[in-house]
Amino acid sequence: MKILLVAATSFELAPTEEWLRLNCQEIGNYHFKKDFLEVRLLLTGVGLPLTTYALTKMLSSGAKFDLVINAGIAGALHQDLAIGDVVQVISEQFADVGVEEADGAFTSVHDLNLLPPDQFPFTGGKLINPDADHSFLPAVDAISVNKVHGYPASIERLHQKYKADIESMEGAAVFYVCLQEQIRFLQIRSISNYVEARNREKWDIPLAINQLNEVVVNMLATLAK
Repeated sequence: MKILLVAATSFELAPTEEWLRLNCQEIGNYHFKKDFLEVRLLLTGVGLPLTTYALTKMLSSGAKFDLVINAGIAGALHQDLAIGDVVQVISEQFADVGVEEADGAFTSVHDLNLLPPDQFPFTGGKLINPDADHSFLPAVDAISVNKVHGYPASIERLHQKYKADIESMEGAAVFYVCLQEQIRFLQIRSISNYVEARNREKWDIPLAINQLNEVVVNMLATLAK
């Protein structure tokens, strides 16, 4: 099975990369093989534009993959999720593509009908993973943004506009590209913080990374067999 493992930064998947180097044959730069498993690691850089470009370039290079796995950390939009929880994203939305109104409200490109909400690959303005396995990990809905939220008034408007569980800076780009290219994909995220008045002292990135990589390594080890 050929896997493309996609992350924004090297630190988010550093333990998985170490496992690959220790347990697999390295057949190229960030390219590993173990038994029935072949894994390529793609580090895109942070944000929607960088992720869209890097993933599109990889998928158009001629390389073939059975599955794209996007893995990283994320912020939780409500307290039902705990710091360190690992979840599977089943739907995504671009949450800041549109216009800011005079009163501070946000109107999306779908609301403006600049992009019809049911134009492929969107469904009601959402990007939905048709191959999501709800028994694999807790399933969540996500939004993706170019600017993470840390100002209470903006966060309140966000809650009023979107019914979502987590926020990241790359997920919707992976959904969009994979749906367009008709390739199977998963997005796995671990909660590092809550989306609230910004306070990095309340975040736990090491815990989130540890929990995320434990899931990813177990998945790869299982697929290798």
